Amino acid sequence: MDPRTRKLAQLILKYSLKVLPDTNVMISGGIEAQEFILELYKQVILQGAYPLVNITLPGMTDFYYKHASDKQLKKFPDLRMHTVKNAKFYVGIDTTTNTRSLSNCDPKRIAERMKITRPISNYVCNEKDKIKRVTVGFPCMALAQEGEMSLNEFENFVYSACLQDWKKLGKKLDKIKKKFENGRGVHLIGPNVDLKFSINHKNCVADKGEENMPGGEVFMAPVRESLNGWIKFEYPAIYLGQEVSGIFLRFELGKVIEASATKNEKLLQTVLETDENASYVGEFGIGLNPGITKYTRNLLFDEKIEGTIHLALGMAYKDNGGGNDSAIHWDIVKNMRKGKIILDKKVVCDKGKWKI
Repeated sequence: MDPRTRKLAQLILKYSLKVLPDTNVMISGGIEAQEFILELYKQVILQGAYPLVNITLPGMTDFYYKHASDKQLKKFPDLRMHTVKNAKFYVGIDTTTNTRSLSNCDPKRIAERMKITRPISNYVCNEKDKIKRVTVGFPCMALAQEGEMSLNEFENFVYSACLQDWKKLGKKLDKIKKKFENGRGVHLIGPNVDLKFSINHKNCVADKGEENMPGGEVFMAPVRESLNGWIKFEYPAIYLGQEVSGIFLRFELGKVIEASATKNEKLLQTVLETDENASYVGEFGIGLNPGITKYTRNLLFDEKIEGTIHLALGMAYKDNGGGNDSAIHWDIVKNMRKGKIILDKKVVCDKGKWKI
């Protein structure tokens, strides 16, 4: 076993979650993360806690969406909800054997299922007094291929992004967080963007690797009806294994009034029609992880690329003060290395360089 696997497991349990003895710890992941799941299991035992492992096998998810009856699709997974509610800690591992396994599944059926299971994701993400969760990336062949790297290169990339001095990086994130929490209006200006919106002293969160590993972003929820202007995203966005490229969005009073894409535009429109709030923005985030410099088609890493921002269509996190309730939360990343982030009419970031 790569010794960094054990270091990552220890980091997750001792730093990100701070697992306590005599508590239930749910570990959820795919078979491709077998060695990491086993190491997490061992570390939970050594912490004096109680592990519960949930493993997804290749072929399960796409078979479900292709063959489940409407009755099965609309059945709420009460057993999983019961398990989640009885766990104090939750580890979700981000791996896959096939990043395109859902490409030929009906996106409307997937969207319908997401509405049904939404109470579970909402509980895990927002009920922080009841459950503490972390989503963690782990190297696997499929994700290495997506990132156009060998497995060895991707392993080095992942561990470099995760195994770093979080106390030092955290101080930088907190400084930027404080600046935005004291701000009112944001203007993104530069190549492919001219977008204004209000944050009006709303809650900002510095992701220091405690809910996502890797962490390395500051994010907030724009005032729901405040977005005006347009933005075009250079990076493709991945939605349930399908790539949507060349996304263009125009906003008026917070809502997307015009949307197009050079690839999979129909899927983009389907996502925007998921529910009445899917066409509003629930998150504005800023990528700040110095260990992530390359686009990988994996959002857990891509939204933290230094010199980028991202907007999330749909749900606004409770931590950010809410303001938009939706079954989706879809982050789309934009390169700002040639643009400016203006806060209250003052440039705070110019071509990726911070002036705070």
